[in-house]
Amino acid sequence: MPALRLLAGPTAYKTLSEQGLRPELFSQLLAASGGPKWLGIAGVDKYLFGEFFKDRQAPLYTLGASSGAWRLACLAQQAPLEAYARLEDFYIGQRYETKPSREAVTAQVQLMVQGILGDKGAAALAGNGVIRSHLLVCRGRHLNRAEGRLALTAGLAGTAMSNLVSRKTLGWHFERFVFSQQDPASPFACLQDLPSRQANLTRDNAAKVMLATGSIPLLLAPVTEIPGVEAGHYYDGGITDYHFDLPLSHAPGLTLYPHFYPKITPGWFDKSLGWRRAGVNYDNALILTPSAEFIASLPFAKIPDREDFKALDSESRMAYWRQAAAMSERLAEELDQIITKGTLTQCLEPFV
Repeated sequence: MPALRLLAGPTAYKTLSEQGLRPELFSQLLAASGGPKWLGIAGVDKYLFGEFFKDRQAPLYTLGASSGAWRLACLAQQAPLEAYARLEDFYIGQRYETKPSREAVTAQVQLMVQGILGDKGAAALAGNGVIRSHLLVCRGRHLNRAEGRLALTAGLAGTAMSNLVSRKTLGWHFERFVFSQQDPASPFACLQDLPSRQANLTRDNAAKVMLATGSIPLLLAPVTEIPGVEAGHYYDGGITDYHFDLPLSHAPGLTLYPHFYPKITPGWFDKSLGWRRAGVNYDNALILTPSAEFIASLPFAKIPDREDFKALDSESRMAYWRQAAAMSERLAEELDQIITKGTLTQCLEPFV
C-alpha cells in the first residue's frame, strides 16, 4: 500500500493533472503546529527543502506556527538540511525525568531555538529574498494575559467555551500577530478572518518570535518582550491557527502543505470539535500526508505526539522518535518516484 497520499483541492487537482508536480507551480508553503507530530513526515520536509525547492528563484511565501514555524525557519537558512538536522537533534533530545516546571521547559526550548538559528539563522530568516517567512504568534487578552496559573486557566476555559459557539470569538481572547518581512505582495499580508496584526521580522527579534510561536500556555512561560512590538504575553501561534483555515485561493500559484493528517483542524481549541474542519479554503492546495497504512507500520502504530513524554522514559521516547523520523524517508522516496516517473495522475486524490 502507498505510504503517501496526495490530496488536492479542485483548482489544484486540475492544474496538477494538466501540468504535473513542478515546484514553480507553488507560491505558498504551510507547516502546522502539533508538537512532535512533524517527526512522522520529516522525510518529506527534507526532500522539499533539499531537492524540490533547492533551485527556487521566485518568492516562496511560507507560513508556520509553533513547531511548524521551526521547520520552516530551517528552509530559510543557507544550509537548510543542516539546520533541520539541528532541529531534529535538539527536539528529540529534550529530556524531562520528572514533571518539569514551565520555566524548565522554556529553558530547553530556548536552547532549541538557539540551536536551530545558530550564528546566522536569524539574519537569514529576516532577510532571505526567496523564502519569505511568516511566523504566527498569539498575544493574550484579558485573563489570557494574567501571570497567575489559576487566572490563565480561567481565561483559557473561557476561550474554549466561546469558541464552541463560534471560532470568530477567538479575537476576544487572543490577537494574532504575523511576523514577516512585510512584503506587500504576501498572500498573508491582509488576514481578516480574525483580529490580526502585521509585524516586522528582524534579525533582532527572530529568536524571541521563534520562542513565542511555540510557547504553549501553562506549559511554557509567555514571551513578554519582543523587539518591535509592544509588551504583552505572547504565546503559541497554533492557538488561532493550529492547522490553518485561512483564505489561500486569492493568491497566484498553488499552496503546498506537508501535513501529518488528511483532516484540517482550524484552531487549537477545535481539536475536540469533530464537526469543525477546514476545507473551503483549500481549493488551490496540495496536501501531502501519510497514509493510514504507513502510520500503522510505525512503532506504537501512531506518529509521535506530546503524550509520549508521559508514557515513555526519555531513552525509549528518543529511540521511538528517531525511528519514526527515519521511517518517514519512505514518504520522500514515494514522492520522488511520483515526480520522476510522472505518475501523479494515478496518485492524486480530491481533497474533500
